[in-house]
Amino acid sequence: MKNNLVISATFLDEISHDIPHQNWGKEEWDRDFKHMKKIGINTVVLIRCGYQKFITYPSEYLIKTKDCFSPPVDLVQQFLELSDKYDMDFYFGTYDSGIYWETGDMMQEIDLNFKIIEEVFEIYGDHNSFKGWYLSLELSRKTKGAITAIAELGKHCKSVSHGLPVLISPWIDGKKAVMASEASISKTNSISLDEHFNEWNDIFKGIQGAVDIVAFQDGHVEYDELEDYLVINKKLADAYGMQSWTNIESFDRDMPIKFLPIKFEKLLLKLEAAKRAGCEKAITFEFSHFMSPQSSYLQARHLYNRYVEHFKEDLSNLKL
Repeated sequence: MKNNLVISATFLDEISHDIPHQNWGKEEWDRDFKHMKKIGINTVVLIRCGYQKFITYPSEYLIKTKDCFSPPVDLVQQFLELSDKYDMDFYFGTYDSGIYWETGDMMQEIDLNFKIIEEVFEIYGDHNSFKGWYLSLELSRKTKGAITAIAELGKHCKSVSHGLPVLISPWIDGKKAVMASEASISKTNSISLDEHFNEWNDIFKGIQGAVDIVAFQDGHVEYDELEDYLVINKKLADAYGMQSWTNIESFDRDMPIKFLPIKFEKLLLKLEAAKRAGCEKAITFEFSHFMSPQSSYLQARHLYNRYVEHFKEDLSNLKL
């Protein structure tokens, strides 16, 4: 066995805030879980349970307090049933009001998500596949209130669920860290390695004990710089007792069309850098749009085929 780092987790982006919705029902999702299982994915992470007024489950709290739309299908229940069926670990993603993206302040997200965490675990916590939490509030350097918000929410998740692990997926403030709504694909200013270490050392210190897994998004720096940042991430995670995953983005940030499936060579470069840096697991954002054989993007199925061809030996040894 080659023992390469392969993708073994994926986000589920059913809200589809900035990528097209595929309008799948349970039959299509069942097929996608089969495709995931075939390449060794054993963990699925709901990217968020809701964004603004659109939600993935009929939350009495969100419908009442935020005037959210009642969804026609309980997708959380559906994903948990599929995770049970295919023996996958399911991580629940918290709610994103969208407000802090405009204000730059995460603090108002705390009380809101406290209620959701309690509601969700009471409804779904008895599923065998419910194995953890994902804090969907994405942070980077000096986001106002971020350390307090992440720490309090992580601790509340653990308290409610008797210690289930908590995952976050922050970004590196590199050259390609631009908003999806912006026309440009890069910026002139980016964080240095020393700045990244110092600022994230403070953040790790502030969230220690509340977060178990940190999976930095890998698409915001140049390919030849990535390994250096991943090494720092791994060093900090080890120092503060957390697991270091990599969030290997399977979409391309290098072109003005946002967003299309990534070129396989780029995906491979990032996986190899993550392996050398010692990352313990690779999660992708995200399989269903950018790698699935049944994706609405034709390029995605070709990416899947190239991936399977390249990692054939590794995948043949998986215990499915």
